[in-house]
Amino acid sequence: MLGQLSQKLEQIFKKLHGKGLLNEQDITEALRGIKLTLLEADVHYKVVKDFLDRVQAKALGQEVMASVTPGQQVVKVVFDELCLLMGEKQAPLRLSSTPPTVWMLVGLQGSGKTTTSGKVAKFFQKPGRRILLVAADTHRPAAIEQLKTLGGQLGIEVYQPTGESSIGGEVAICKEAVQFARSGFYDLVILDTAGRLHIDDELMAQLHQIKEAVHPDEVLLVADAMTGQDAVKMAERFDQQVGLDGVILTKMEGDARGGAVLSIKAVTGKPIKFVGVGEKLDALEPFHPDRMASRILGMGDVLSLIEQAQEVFKENQAEELEKKIRSDSFTLEDFQEQLRQVKRLGSFDHLLGMIPGGERLKGMMINEQPEKEMKRAEAIVNSMTKMERRNSAVINGSRRKRIAKGSGTSVENVNRLLKQFFEAKKMMKAFTGKRGRGGLPIGGLFKAFKGFGG
Repeated sequence: MLGQLSQKLEQIFKKLHGKGLLNEQDITEALRGIKLTLLEADVHYKVVKDFLDRVQAKALGQEVMASVTPGQQVVKVVFDELCLLMGEKQAPLRLSSTPPTVWMLVGLQGSGKTTTSGKVAKFFQKPGRRILLVAADTHRPAAIEQLKTLGGQLGIEVYQPTGESSIGGEVAICKEAVQFARSGFYDLVILDTAGRLHIDDELMAQLHQIKEAVHPDEVLLVADAMTGQDAVKMAERFDQQVGLDGVILTKMEGDARGGAVLSIKAVTGKPIKFVGVGEKLDALEPFHPDRMASRILGMGDVLSLIEQAQEVFKENQAEELEKKIRSDSFTLEDFQEQLRQVKRLGSFDHLLGMIPGGERLKGMMINEQPEKEMKRAEAIVNSMTKMERRNSAVINGSRRKRIAKGSGTSVENVNRLLKQFFEAKKMMKAFTGKRGRGGLPIGGLFKAFKGFGG
């Protein structure tokens, strides 16, 4: 997720860290590098300009320039401004006080709207909550069948247009579906409207008519994050003609450059509420500006990782994992157990993005399949004795040869795994130090990154 953007920013900040004291020229050069990086990421030019003006004003302030660690303070300024740029805090979806709650999903053709409807339904699915998916796309018959398939996988009912409502078009279908949900005591209705071009005034007017007919609690634009500024322009048009409450960005796990995620809130004023991070129905995450800023700056997203762990692991296991991470007592034995469970957490590539320095790990494994690398790591740890897993400091040269032979790997593979493990522990320890606003670890930040995975 935003790997290239993260790596380029990391290189810029490393140069600042290499200087004991900073002067105005150092800041100016760093800001120039940040500007080029953001523009290459397809961030809106005005957004970049306003962002850098605010960063420069704070970075040249007395509090930063006179700091013992000015480089780290500059990173904190950038972190704070990134949070502000993307909305500062999470914007949850509104639930109606008088059920059913109605959410209306809109977007271009091919943006992943129907799949996202299923993902949203799964995210809010819980025992006792009745959800109704509405197939309101009369332009693409396959969309109705796709939604029926998703509903079947989730065990969620899908409302299909009757003969009378289908003749009346999308407006009639949505109106009838909401009335059906109200009389059937449903809690949540998700309207999957037809994809359309934002330059088609007639179809855009139809969306406005649906909104006027059913009065949805949320109108959510589903946009492809990989389209960059085009997604921002499209969001502006939908907001002008229909009126949006928020945005769901899809395909964030792909080669998204960052233009959409960093520009939409600043340009349209509409918050990003969710991001799609994979093809599976559970690959949908609430959007947290501070956590996204942390990922962009290469510091991972430990909070989201812990939350996902709490969903997959037993509660006491998740609590124990958090304690070990914070107390720097995470051992190779713990690592072995996590390897056994990690597949249940989703895409390994996505999980790496939540680990401090994970983007660099991805770069190291450019010629490897992550799952293959994980199996190799598991084989190496399994070849260790219990004492070695509990106290990795005892693993000397002869032990490394034995471990390599037992795991069918090489001493080089064993050395690399141990080095990555030691560096990861240092980064985890940084999260127990002094923190700035938004959970940013100030102390030891650059030490955590220096030489990681080299």
